[in-house]
Amino acid sequence: MTTQSASTPHALAQNLIALTAGLLFGLGLSFSQMIDPQRVIGFLDFFGTWDPTLTFVLGGAVLVTLISFRLILRRPTPLLSRKFFLPTRNDIDRPLVLGAALFGIGWGLGGYCPGPAIAALGLGSANPLLFIAAMVVGSLAHKAFTRRSQT
Repeated sequence: MTTQSASTPHALAQNLIALTAGLLFGLGLSFSQMIDPQRVIGFLDFFGTWDPTLTFVLGGAVLVTLISFRLILRRPTPLLSRKFFLPTRNDIDRPLVLGAALFGIGWGLGGYCPGPAIAALGLGSANPLLFIAAMVVGSLAHKAFTRRSQT
């Protein structure tokens, strides 16, 4: 498999599209106030003052995905790649369950998941910075643990 230099027009277009998509995602998170951890915690507070806002944000995202994936996957290839990279596994194993549980616990405790935490960096608060630092440490710990267990 050959890799393209970051300076080729094709790679530049891919990077600009990725940057635009990331900025649009961050703008959407900000506009919907999903960078506010109190919104997320309010959504998870079923027995207190439940805030259903996140339900509508998630529902909108699922609706857009359902429609756009059906249209996009009708194409023989993506616009800027030779093939689609789709998941091939559909089994549910222990690492998937543990990872999902850990993600949910972190989301519930911190009120952030990775995308909103990165978007919230623009607020100048220390909370998203601490969350991202913990996320990076956790990722590095997992990488080290996985490497050690495979040897």
